[in-house]
Amino acid sequence: MSAPGRPIVILGAGAWGTALANSFGYKGLSVVLIDRDADRAREMVAARENKRFLPGVALSPHVDITADVSALAGAGAALLAVPAQQLRQALRAVAGLFRPGTPALVCAKGIEHGTGCFMSEIVAEEAPAAVPAILSGPSFAADVARGLPTAVILASGDQRLAAKLAGELSSATLRIYHGSDVRGVEIGGAAKNVLAIACGIVHGRRLGESARAALIARGFAEIMRFARAFGARPETLMGLSGLGDTVLTCGSNQSRNFAFGEALGQGVPPAGAAGGKLVEGAFTASALIAKAHGVGVEMPVCEAVEAVIAGDLTIDQAIEALMNRPIKPET
Repeated sequence: MSAPGRPIVILGAGAWGTALANSFGYKGLSVVLIDRDADRAREMVAARENKRFLPGVALSPHVDITADVSALAGAGAALLAVPAQQLRQALRAVAGLFRPGTPALVCAKGIEHGTGCFMSEIVAEEAPAAVPAILSGPSFAADVARGLPTAVILASGDQRLAAKLAGELSSATLRIYHGSDVRGVEIGGAAKNVLAIACGIVHGRRLGESARAALIARGFAEIMRFARAFGARPETLMGLSGLGDTVLTCGSNQSRNFAFGEALGQGVPPAGAAGGKLVEGAFTASALIAKAHGVGVEMPVCEAVEAVIAGDLTIDQAIEALMNRPIKPET
C-alpha cells in the first residue's frame, strides 16, 4: 500500500498529469509533479500554472514541480501520466528508482505498437519492483483540473491496494471506484479510442446520428468480444472504463481521437488529421487488430478504422465494406 507520509509522485506534466496533481493537491495531499523538461518545469514553478496544457488553471499550493526524476524514489505511490507509446522508454529511465512494492498507476490508455503489450505488462517487464495498477475512465483533463464532478476506476491485482488507493485519492469532485480486473479496465480504455475515431469519421462525413449510434453499438460489441478473449470480465466493460469512457469520447470533439476521426471524415489525410496532437487510438488501432487476429476475434469496425489510417481503404470503401457484410443475428 502507499507509504504514510510519502508524497504522490506523478511522472508526466501534460494535461492529464497536471489535472490529477491539482485534484490531489486541492484535497491536501502532498504531490510532486515531474516534467522532465527542465525549462517547462521552471516555467510552471514561476507561473504556478501549466500554460502549455492547462492555461488559466492555478496549481494547488500542495503541488511541487520538478524536473528531477529522483523524486520517484520517495513516492508513496507513482502515477505514470506519459503517453502509452512512450511508457516503456520512460520506465527504463527510472525503473531503478522505485522502492519495492511502490504502486505504479498507469494513466495512459493504449496498447503498445509493435509488441502488442498492455500497459500493465510493460510495468511488470520494465519496473518489476513496482506494483502495476491502472487508472482509467471517462475523464477530460480540463474537467478534472477545474474540479468538475468526475468518476474513474483504479484497478490492481491486489484488491486491498486498489481499495486503499481509491480511498486516499478520491475527493469531493473526483470519485475513484476500485477493482481487480486490470485487463478489463485497460482494454476498455485502449479500445474505445479506436471506436472514437470511427465515430469522429461519421460526424465529419455527416453520415447522421443513426449511423453513429449503430457504430457505437456494434463497435462496443467488438470490444466486449475482444475483452472476453483476454480474460476480462464483461461487467468491467459495462462500467466506467468501458461503456462510460465510450460514451464520453464517442460524442465529443474534446476527445483527440474523435477530433482526429472528424478531420479524416472531412477529407484531411491521416498525416495531418492529428493537428500536431497525440492521438493514442491511431497507434493502438494496428496493435488492437493484430491481437484480435491472434485470438480469432472479428472486429470489423476497428479493422475499418485501422485500414483507413494505414491508407489501405478510403472512407467510402470502408463504409461499403461494413454495410455489405453478410446479414446475421446480432451478437
